[in-house]
Amino acid sequence: MHYKKILLALVFMSFLFNCKEVDKLTKEVLIIPQPLEQTINKGEFILNASTGIDYDENFKISAEFLKSYIEEGSKLKLQENNTISFIKDDGLTDEGYTLEISPNNIKIKAKTDQGAFYAVQSLRQLLPPEFENGTFEENEIAIPSVTIKDKPQFSYRGMHLDVGRHMFSVDFIKKYIDALAMLKMNTFHWHLTEDQGWRIEIKKYPKLQEVAAYRNETLIGHYNDQPHQFDDNQYGGYYTQEEVKAIVAYAQSRFVTVIPEIELPGHSQAAIAAYPELGCTGVQVEVATKWGVFEDIYCPKEETFAFLEDVLDEVLALFPSEYIHIGGDEAPKIRWNNCEHCQALIKKEGLKGEHELQSYFISKIEKHLNSKGRQIIGWDEILEGGLAPNATVMSWRGINGAIEAAKQHHNVVMTPTSHCYFDYYQSENENEPIAIGGFLPLEKVYSFNPIPEELTQEEAKYVLGAQGNIWTEYMKTSEHVEYMAFPRILAMSEVVWSKPENKSYPDFVKRVEDFHKRLDALNINYANHLYEIEGKLVSNDKRLSFELSNTSNNNHIAYSIDGKEPVYLLYPEYEKPITVDKSMTIKAATFNSNGKQLSSIFSQSINLHKAVGKTITINKEPHKSYPGSGANGLVNGILGSDSRYGGKEWLGFWGDDIEITIDLGVETEINSIKTRFHNGNGQWIYAPTEIEFEFENETKHLKIPESKDNLVNIALYVKVKTRIITLKIANYGTIPEGKQGDGNKAWTFIDEIIIN
Repeated sequence: MHYKKILLALVFMSFLFNCKEVDKLTKEVLIIPQPLEQTINKGEFILNASTGIDYDENFKISAEFLKSYIEEGSKLKLQENNTISFIKDDGLTDEGYTLEISPNNIKIKAKTDQGAFYAVQSLRQLLPPEFENGTFEENEIAIPSVTIKDKPQFSYRGMHLDVGRHMFSVDFIKKYIDALAMLKMNTFHWHLTEDQGWRIEIKKYPKLQEVAAYRNETLIGHYNDQPHQFDDNQYGGYYTQEEVKAIVAYAQSRFVTVIPEIELPGHSQAAIAAYPELGCTGVQVEVATKWGVFEDIYCPKEETFAFLEDVLDEVLALFPSEYIHIGGDEAPKIRWNNCEHCQALIKKEGLKGEHELQSYFISKIEKHLNSKGRQIIGWDEILEGGLAPNATVMSWRGINGAIEAAKQHHNVVMTPTSHCYFDYYQSENENEPIAIGGFLPLEKVYSFNPIPEELTQEEAKYVLGAQGNIWTEYMKTSEHVEYMAFPRILAMSEVVWSKPENKSYPDFVKRVEDFHKRLDALNINYANHLYEIEGKLVSNDKRLSFELSNTSNNNHIAYSIDGKEPVYLLYPEYEKPITVDKSMTIKAATFNSNGKQLSSIFSQSINLHKAVGKTITINKEPHKSYPGSGANGLVNGILGSDSRYGGKEWLGFWGDDIEITIDLGVETEINSIKTRFHNGNGQWIYAPTEIEFEFENETKHLKIPESKDNLVNIALYVKVKTRIITLKIANYGTIPEGKQGDGNKAWTFIDEIIIN
């Protein structure tokens, strides 16, 4: 009996040891994007001086990439043997692979070199980050035994970069492409022409380099800041055709397709500045010096089409991509409305107005590109007036454009502002660098499903994939671009590669924390908001409390309610929601177990006014891109950011008249009602012109004067006793001609409703 007990104990200990070993190895297999299948096996493969690599011409790019990566990242030199072997497997998909790591060898199986390349990227993430910058000093490294079977969910996995507003070096463009390749993304959408600068050499039209590539000055601060200020410095440049060829060849060596974007008919003021005859007026204009949408667009006349065909022919010679992006977005029709040629053309072609004229314009360009064996892709405005026959739609203004195009059996790439615009703020921290606006945290990117629910299974096949967009109005440096891209690009890579059922945000966060070390080694300037604290007011049984949380659960939160900055161990550690029974300022920070502060200081002032925690209803749901904290967020005692309309406190409504009702529970004496509206006209946001206040026994009207300020504060001073308060807020209406977004409905953004 005693012997049996000892034997059982040994078996149990062995079981525990094996569990710990497997658990240890599981933690080491932290790959982004998440593979389709991965199985942890016993043992390790030892990479050392006797390791060899075996491959044939089918896998030349991927094998040589791996060889260079190992040899340049360490002291090791690979031998000519088959401990690492590349094996052709025609049963796999073009981009799929199998990676088998055992104690004796590593087998990479793929149908194509591209599939093998993605296997190499997974293997790369199993090696120490020091391999990234050549600082690995050991003579060997143990790699966990694992079997990975993997393939992508979508065929189009992309990132975009705008170089029209701010330009970046060839070396940085290559670094950007390297990052895409590491994350198994296969498309680089290169936005090359804009109102503010033309960035590609076109030999037939030298003024594009001499004039269109340079602006006289650049806007300082945000577009919404009034009055506009400028830096008085000429800015510009362009990529030579030799530089473009080098970038395209470099991308090909990473299995990344470069899709160039040549904007038309809008966002073309720089080209018209160089060649005024391309516009409707023929009047000399300047390359734009501030951001936005401009009235001077290409005039649809024969000399314009000849110019664009010549330009595109030179572009085609540089870019072998199937797709050429032609823009098609934000093209005001003011010049066309007042142009005799345009109006005569509309009549001659039997078109129904200027929107069909744009479709006519794009169709002519498409016909030319199709004749050269290429396809067009454009922003979702190309749907207006009728979609060109073979066009692919890039849906950015939400998902409706994608739904409409897919139902017409046109291919679609998803890139809605709500989940894919990496020029939006990624944190509500007031110290964040200036951005265009909006709020797109890491978790929201990760939650994106590129397949709209409105599509049938058959229609969903037209969704090729998705991409993240980086517009650079407010990004002057490559370091800033990196900060806005990382880590959100990590989330996007998983959105387009990994199956939804394989995704877990807590697991992703764990892998991102580990990936930070690789980004450090690669000298990539990433944003780290994993330790930042978030807070929300909670009402339970008429008791108010404030909850704190952060994404990483392995650390400590210390807090104060007296407005002082907390110090670890000297201030209480957060364990349960904080009781809110008076107005207060809560400050908190995340610390590790050694007392090192990991996050910035979280600070939240709570104004316990008479409506906080009371029942509130709105007759319309906020737009799903800007839901804030829902209706309750308007009476939670917390003000939103003064400079940003995204985030948890601002509610956005697009074109809707709204009616807000607050039930105070009992008849209450009211002296004032205050609220405020965002008024960022550059983002199509307008404060209302009038509010109607209804109480139980009377109605008050408040006129709101037009303002150029970004924030419009309103206050109604009254002496009433009431239980129910209703605010009727009419939408501003249609944006006036000549303004950003003219012809579209305005947005209404409202913040806290303060009742005293």
